[in-house]
Amino acid sequence: MTDPWVALEPGTDPVERVRILRRAHEAFTEAGTVPRPVRSVVADSWRRSARAGVVPDGTASVELTDGDLGSYRAEHPLARVMPLFRELMGPFAADGEHLLAVCDAQGRLLWVEGHPVPRRRAGRMNFVPGARWSETAVGTNAPGTAVAVDRPVQVFAAEHFIRRVQPWTCAAAPVHDPRTGRVLGAVDITGGDGLAHPHSLGFVQAVARAAESQLALLAPPKAMADTIELTALGRDEAQLLAGGRKIRLSRRHSEILVLLARHPEGLTGDELLCALYEDESVTPVTLRAELARLRRVLGPGLLGSRPYRLTAPVESDVAVVERRLGTGAITAAAAVYAGPLLPGSGAPAVVRLRHRLAEGLRTALIARRDPDLLADWARAPWGEDDLDVWRALAAVRPTAAVRARLAALEAELSAPPGWAHPAPPGRTRPAHHGKARPTPR
Repeated sequence: MTDPWVALEPGTDPVERVRILRRAHEAFTEAGTVPRPVRSVVADSWRRSARAGVVPDGTASVELTDGDLGSYRAEHPLARVMPLFRELMGPFAADGEHLLAVCDAQGRLLWVEGHPVPRRRAGRMNFVPGARWSETAVGTNAPGTAVAVDRPVQVFAAEHFIRRVQPWTCAAAPVHDPRTGRVLGAVDITGGDGLAHPHSLGFVQAVARAAESQLALLAPPKAMADTIELTALGRDEAQLLAGGRKIRLSRRHSEILVLLARHPEGLTGDELLCALYEDESVTPVTLRAELARLRRVLGPGLLGSRPYRLTAPVESDVAVVERRLGTGAITAAAAVYAGPLLPGSGAPAVVRLRHRLAEGLRTALIARRDPDLLADWARAPWGEDDLDVWRALAAVRPTAAVRARLAALEAELSAPPGWAHPAPPGRTRPAHHGKARPTPR
């Protein structure tokens, strides 16, 4: 095939292709081998699906409903371009009896719209808002595979891993944050065999690029002069975006900015001393010297005094995570959480905030029982030794690798004091003890 991302070349008999794909699918599910006519992108996806424990007779699960779904969608960045998706794809979906679908970066469907007949049919296989359609949940499918491989992709008929989805054909393209390049989700068109045409793949890719362009216009690349953006999660030295300038702060200045961002009303010198220093012998003179240096770094007018305060609005990643947790948008909160807050800081108030934020998010993840979110946390530097999270992950995704890791952690927990299990061959034991790795210089 000329383009491996396109499901059918022009002139291919779709009926014969379906027959070949069904035989190939049966061969894979029975023997684990992929016959040659299957496209490499599909074969790789089938293997990932099998490793994730997906079964061909499975179905998607609905994870968000009612208020949870509404609050999550309202917070999601792709909500801002849904009018564009409807304008560009809505008529095509309605006229062709197709569906327009949009998913998040974890493959969870946020919107499913279009002709009522295919919507009713799709509902019978849980292709509905709030359902998980990631590869790790339902195997090969266009929206889930598009976010998995970060490429536009078509999935035709029996290329789908789950049998009940095989009457459908779909094409999807990932949508990225224009500022960070991070995958926000995917836009998808789902319907009949006619969507296997190369034009449908080009269509969704063009729509995704249009959405990224609109997001870039809606979110200017530079902060306004009167707005401060503070990034402090997963880094020992915070980054400040103020008036279009990127400023990398020292560790002490990072601590001060985090605390002042949480207290827009300001803090007195005594309150800052108690928040920053465990050593009670530190004098106010030391703090004033730090604040004077910070004022020079920030430039004129941003740091007020009596009480010490920031004189412009501040948006911090800490506040975003807290706000999303408060509204129940757990996936959106986890997407922003880049690691523990200033992990190298020993400032008492920062330590308390770091623990409270991490505990709030991990507790929400355990309660949500979302296998992808739990896996992301468990495999991050700060979560790889988190026994409770690994137990929760093993309950919802009991793969051999997960069970083995859980057994190793439980063995370490029950080992006598002073005894350590040897690291597996080729792997050294982590030395960061739950902290994020330092930000590269």
